[in-house]
Order: sequence, then C-alpha cells, then structure tokens
Amino acid sequence: MIELIPFKGVRYNLENIDDITKVVTPPYDVISKEKQQEYYDLNPYNIIRLELGKEFPNDTDNNNKYTRAAENFDKWLQCGIMKQEKEPSLYIYEQRFKIVETVYTRTGFIGLVKLQEFSKGNILPHENTLSKPKEDRLNLMRACNANFSQVFGLYEDEDSGVSKYIYEYKQKHIPDVSFESEDGVIESLWKLSDKLIIGNIQNKMANKKIFIADGHHRYETGLAYRDEQAAQNPNHTGKELYNYIMMMLVAMNDPGLVILPTHRCINNINNFDMANFLEDLKTHFYIHSFEFEGRSNNNKVDQIQSELKQAGQHSFALYGGNKSNFHILKLKNIKSIDNYIPDKKLSYKELDVTILHTLILENILGIDKEKLAKQENITYTHDMIEGLTWVEEGREQFAFFMNPTSIEQVKKVSLDGEKMPQKSTYFYPKLITGLVVNKM
Repeated sequence: MIELIPFKGVRYNLENIDDITKVVTPPYDVISKEKQQEYYDLNPYNIIRLELGKEFPNDTDNNNKYTRAAENFDKWLQCGIMKQEKEPSLYIYEQRFKIVETVYTRTGFIGLVKLQEFSKGNILPHENTLSKPKEDRLNLMRACNANFSQVFGLYEDEDSGVSKYIYEYKQKHIPDVSFESEDGVIESLWKLSDKLIIGNIQNKMANKKIFIADGHHRYETGLAYRDEQAAQNPNHTGKELYNYIMMMLVAMNDPGLVILPTHRCINNINNFDMANFLEDLKTHFYIHSFEFEGRSNNNKVDQIQSELKQAGQHSFALYGGNKSNFHILKLKNIKSIDNYIPDKKLSYKELDVTILHTLILENILGIDKEKLAKQENITYTHDMIEGLTWVEEGREQFAFFMNPTSIEQVKKVSLDGEKMPQKSTYFYPKLITGLVVNKM
C-alpha cells in the first residue's frame, strides 16, 4: 500500500527573489564543476549552495559542504529568502518542452511518500546504485534534515483516476510560479491545498505501485536516514516526517513522458582493429553497412536514427570514425544471451543495453562490470552529435548509438525484481531543483 501525504513545502520567497531562474538548478548528479561555479556566481542564494556545495582543502568535520549547507538553509529561512508554507499541500509540476519540432507537456505532482523497502513490492527500482553517491546524500540529509530535490516516480493510471484531479485543478488555476529554464523548458508549479482533492488523490494512489524513474540513490538514502532517526528516537511512531521522502509522481501514460537513449562511446581499447572487431561481431549479429548520404553531422544523425528505428529492438549503430559510413548491428537470436546470463529474467535479457553490455562490451572488448561501474573505457552521452564529434576528433575510438528504452520495459524489469544496467534510461527533461523543499 502507498501512503501519500501533503506537506508544508519550503519555497523561495518571490518577494525577496527577483528572478527565480537565478536560484534553481538541474539535479546535482548532472552538474559539472564548471556549471557548479556558474550557479555559485549566478546568485548568492542559488540552491547549489544547499544541494551541491563546494569542497575546500581546509574542510573539517565541523566545517564542510554539508555543515555550510545547513547553515545557509537556516539563514535563508530566518531572513525570508525561503519560507515554509502554512498549510499542507501537494504541488502540481508541469514541464513543457520541445524535441526536434514536437512540443510535449509532462505533468505530475509532488508529495511525500512513506518509505518502504523494495522487498514489499509497492515501490520498485529499475537501476542499481553506487555506494559513494549514497554516502554523499546521506551526509547532506543528516546535516540539513531536508530533501532539496525529488525522487522521480511513475504510477499506472490507465483510467486517469488520479490525473483527472491534477488536470482539472491546473485548468482552473494559474500557476504560482512559471518560468523558462536554461534548457528552454517551461517550468510551472501550482500549490494544491484543497483537502477534498488531496484526499481523493490519496485514496486513488493507495493501491498503486510506484516505479522509480530517477533518484534511486536519493530513495535508498531516505531509507538509511529513516532507520538512523528511528534508532535515535525512543518515541518513534512511524509518522515522523523522516519516514517519508519527497517524490514527483507522473502517470505512465502521461503524453509528455519521454525516455531518451544514452549512447556509449568506447576508448582506450589496446590493439583495437575495426575489421577484426566486425568479424567478431558476426558471431551474434547481422551487420548492415551504410554510406552516409550527407556530410554534416546533423545529416548523419538523421540517417543513423532512421536506420536504427527501422532496425527496431536488439539493434545498435556502430560508428568508427570513418566519415563515409556506419554499421547497424542486429542480434541474430535472443537465446544466444542465455549462455552468459542464464539466471536473469527475460525482461532483463531483452534490453538493448543488456545485449550490448553482455555480448559486446564484456565478452568481446573485455569491459567488465567493475570497469563499467568505474566508467573505465566508456563515456556516456545523450547527444548523438557529441558522440560523432568525439569519435571524429579521436577523443573516443568508436561509438554505439542506441534506441531508447521503453516505459513498458522499465515496468517489466521492475516487476520482475531485476535491475537494469547503468545508464539504461534518461527521462527527459530532468526535474528542477529548488522549486520546493521538504523540511523534516
């Protein structure tokens, strides 16, 4: 059973913040050192100082990025830069964006969801996590007692039992805040405090499952933080706010729910020979080679995407830096993967990323799971032009371009209790950090 509750969100006080675009950021895990500095310079109250503070050589146990985040958070609340709502609310969150020439609108709502172990089968992951990011998030949560960003969750809503309340409210009210992000996404937020509507949404959500789309590290950190707090609280009831985590929830059939592919660029393979590599690939793959019909990288991307889409599932495009051609690899027989991962469920075996990682990266190129976890020999990109350019400039030896994972695949893998390989899904656009904070 899912327990959803409204909360008194902490938000930037727009009476004291002239331009909200100067205080919000993308999620912490996509921010480079260079972008971190840009956000620091943008505004002294940018959320970066809370979510991803700077580290300094003279940091100590008592003065570090986590303690500074806590101090800033307290100061901003005290001086009115941020303020906490007076009534418990859910927050409708809409993102309107364009991919190529198509405009999409993704709509969900932000609330607190009671934490529960994955083993209960109500909240389901689809990706593995790494220990270092979880340690970082836990230290931040310990210091600040807050969620500065949301876990992104999906739920089934074929009858629009939940979505109808969200859309009806959105149509009748203007957003509390709306702005264009640096990526050109129109970000809009509505505060929903109507107790009757909230109650209806709570009732509809109670018997659903939540599939984590993004934020696996944050969710598992929430579990660890809850357990620590409960152990320290002799009067623990299970209703304290540390038993919940802030989540953005979107229906799986939302028309704006988009997954983009994450492409793999390969580097530092010793004694690599493309001709020999293509021969090795013929064991498990049909190989179709294509001449590029245009010279620009935009033309090349269009052609690769077209051929990939036509090839369908279990296919990849291989680009080796020859500016005149590329190759489409199509798996001959899905059963060939059984020899390598016999104990995995079919939903896992059928993933394009599973096939690529198992049959090619690990079996042929020797890039094992440990190297993948450390991102040795591999660079990820969501931008096909970037991948093409890296290969042509010699930064990468060759690249595999992918079709996107589907929502249905995410659901099947999650229900089967499997975890996808790293970087299997990229839900676009990312959720903005700084729209609303959960103070525990």
